[in-house]
Amino acid sequence: MTTLEGTPVGDLVAANHILVRQGVLDSFGHVSMRTTPGADTFWLSRNLAPGSVTESDLLEHDLNGDTDDPRSPYLERFIHAEIYRRRPDVMAVVHSHSPAVVPFSTVAVPLRPVIHMAGFLDPQQTPVFEIADVAGDATDLLITSSELGAALAETLGDSSVALMRGHGSVTVGASVPEAVYRAVYTEVNAHAQASALTLGEPRYLTAGEAAASNETVGGQATRAWNVWRAQSITPSTGQV
Repeated sequence: MTTLEGTPVGDLVAANHILVRQGVLDSFGHVSMRTTPGADTFWLSRNLAPGSVTESDLLEHDLNGDTDDPRSPYLERFIHAEIYRRRPDVMAVVHSHSPAVVPFSTVAVPLRPVIHMAGFLDPQQTPVFEIADVAGDATDLLITSSELGAALAETLGDSSVALMRGHGSVTVGASVPEAVYRAVYTEVNAHAQASALTLGEPRYLTAGEAAASNETVGGQATRAWNVWRAQSITPSTGQV
């Protein structure tokens, strides 16, 4: 494995810690990174709370969700494997249970962009994965097989975000910083939309506004990333 500081692997470790600090992950949830562009392998931590992840905890997985490492992998590694299989453009995947987002997975009100920082969201409706349509009404709602992962990836389609009914969401990006940015601002947008709905009917971003905002603001995701990453470094060690 490569050394931590200044490497993509270091960014993946930092992403785990950043998403905890930003309230997107807690003791659960996970973030992964494709090993290299176009690769059929990805890095994902062993089964561990995200805030505790270090470089030595990262396991290399293939697109079947398998790893040669004997340590216990995440149960839902198939989320990542099947999204990478279906989406060669995706370099990073975040799965979270962020608190403002989950309610939108359970109601008829669709999650839509109301703020310019969330132009990456579908302007009409963020897709919602319904596990009961695939596996019946007696599951634990977890994605614990390639079949379920593939169904979730199909629901995600070409979108940046998909919700998982009663469970959480997945967010993807062309880089670790972009996926982290989108995961954070999906949560921010969900909170803003829920607040607006208590006052009246929100005026959502149009398709044109969402596209323009995503290009302008989304193109500056590294601005937020650089601040968040600096905050995640322990001064005494220089490590995340």
